[in-house]
Amino acid sequence: MSDSIKNFTRTKRACYYTYLAMSSIFSLPPLLFVTFREMYGISYTLLGTLVLINFCTQLVIDLVFTFFSKYFNIKLTIKIMPLLTSLGLTLYALVPTFFPQYAYAGFVAGTVIFSVAAGLCEVLLSPLVAAIPSKTPEKDMSMLHSLYAYGVVTVVLVSTLFLKVFGTQNWMYLTLFWAVLPIVSFVLFSTSPMPEMNLSEENSSVKKKKRPSAMWLCVLCIFFGSAAENAMTNWISGYMENALRIPKAVGDILGMAVFAILLGLGRTAYAKHGKNISNVLLAGMAGAFVCYLTAGLVPNAIVATLACVLTGLCTSMLWPGTLILMEEKFPAPGVAAYALMAAGGDLGGSIAPQLLGAVVDKVSVSGWAASFAPNLSITTEQLGMKVGMLTASAFPFFGVLILILIKRYSQKSKARG
Repeated sequence: MSDSIKNFTRTKRACYYTYLAMSSIFSLPPLLFVTFREMYGISYTLLGTLVLINFCTQLVIDLVFTFFSKYFNIKLTIKIMPLLTSLGLTLYALVPTFFPQYAYAGFVAGTVIFSVAAGLCEVLLSPLVAAIPSKTPEKDMSMLHSLYAYGVVTVVLVSTLFLKVFGTQNWMYLTLFWAVLPIVSFVLFSTSPMPEMNLSEENSSVKKKKRPSAMWLCVLCIFFGSAAENAMTNWISGYMENALRIPKAVGDILGMAVFAILLGLGRTAYAKHGKNISNVLLAGMAGAFVCYLTAGLVPNAIVATLACVLTGLCTSMLWPGTLILMEEKFPAPGVAAYALMAAGGDLGGSIAPQLLGAVVDKVSVSGWAASFAPNLSITTEQLGMKVGMLTASAFPFFGVLILILIKRYSQKSKARG
């Protein structure tokens, strides 16, 4: 191992730990929504708005860094990012506890702050890992993103056990526990060397005029990949419970938990043995398309369940893999390019679940569903969910088309020399 690689080992580990710790931002709030409704009388609509606030805040951060990254002290921003996470989670826990009449305001304030940290994490950690000297940069990137999935599983299991043992009325202590973990990230980043990162927009892939279409194809690829992943992530539990009639506890464990485990295993496998990222992405998109079709069309609950959880494996490399693909097409792409990619991913992650939900609601109350559902011996809600799954299959389908275009574009570029 060279001295330059050795010097940044601690930095790389800090990135890995931070990605693991940040998973609480996404997986903890949904676990507490029912508790919030019971304790504070907050409607499901307002609770759902917190999810929208989370995604929109991250999207704003993505866009800010896409066009204005050169105005930021990146190394300082990385160091304070974990403290923002802790501050957001602490407000999330303490404002409703001490001022229950302003509970929702506390949730909104906490969500905005830790969503800023989440946006910074997506925008900055990937280029930081890419900038660290390494013999296997692709595998490092895949390992970074695999830790998010393992973090989700850990947060779900630990939080479920805590709430079961100590009761949902003590949810604020659980939140404060997750708020402490990012402080370790602050210590690690404060005591680790930082590699030089490309902040020049003039040299960035976003600003280059030579191959702008290839960059936008990569943005579309991560959009459809994130949409394919997050549509199932947000709906797998409800789909298994309502459409497949699987008990909620079983659906949560066999659904969300196994989905996240397969998501992590796919990324870990690529980190250890992966190559030919274009083929991996194409296989993942095609596999996700088949899984969505199977989940929506096959009446057998076991087969449909397998299709739902296998989507986790198929979509595992679609986000980090597209970043790797971008790095292949554009060496030293710069923070702005990573921010633009994160914006595409966050946009896909926010649009897809909402579109699927809108389709379910629309179909469930339609006249043709009322007349057609009895022929299949299912309810209109079940039919709506199946149609929603079939609609969501469009995301990986278009992802396949985009990847084919990227391959053809690369072949033409090579032919032109």
